[in-house]
Amino acid sequence: MIEGPRIRLNGWQQAAVALGSAVGALLDPRRVDLIAALGETTGKPAFERVLERMEKSPEGRAVLLERPRVISEKVGHAWDLPANTFGAAYTRFMGSRNFSPDDRPPVRFMDSEELAYVAMRAREVHDFWHTLFGLPTNLIGESALKVIEFEQMLLPMCLLSVVGGTARFNGKQRATFYQHYFPWALRAGKQCTDLMCVYYEQHFHEDLEEVRQRWGIIPAPAPALAVSPNAARVV
Repeated sequence: MIEGPRIRLNGWQQAAVALGSAVGALLDPRRVDLIAALGETTGKPAFERVLERMEKSPEGRAVLLERPRVISEKVGHAWDLPANTFGAAYTRFMGSRNFSPDDRPPVRFMDSEELAYVAMRAREVHDFWHTLFGLPTNLIGESALKVIEFEQMLLPMCLLSVVGGTARFNGKQRATFYQHYFPWALRAGKQCTDLMCVYYEQHFHEDLEEVRQRWGIIPAPAPALAVSPNAARVV
């Protein structure tokens, strides 16, 4: 069962929560609870499509059957894996930022237990995608990953996040994003495998570059290469 009470909303209530969450998230992008609420109240059709795809995929079906969670109790063993592995790369990403896999907000606005799990899974694999694509957690990196997430899941929240994120760029950051990261993210999101149908935890022990190649992952442009002579350095 997905932790946290779920709240059933009628159409007007969903619209009100979605609108309030959108406005609040634009005013304060650090409010992950509002971003999560926006994703849930606007994303049901997208999550239903993801669920259908997962049911048709062998790994996706295994994920739905076993319902793995990306929480410290379940992924702690990755900290003991060799440095070249996907699992070790994930732990370096988390450790270097002092992130915890336990910090994700619970799902509250999904009608069914299955859809609630799909929404939670999409939320919890976000850091796996950061690791695989080599994206930083600054505004440019998060906006680029939201482009990939939109390509993969067609969640309206991802598109709104890109709009909100890029609105905070200065002119040089905006030029860097649209000249280098945005076209890369469009290509990367289309070329890679269906990322919601991957049972990531079963591949922790595998070589990072091998899983990238198998899943069609194109790593992000190196910041030094992505910055044009007239653009600010990406940090």
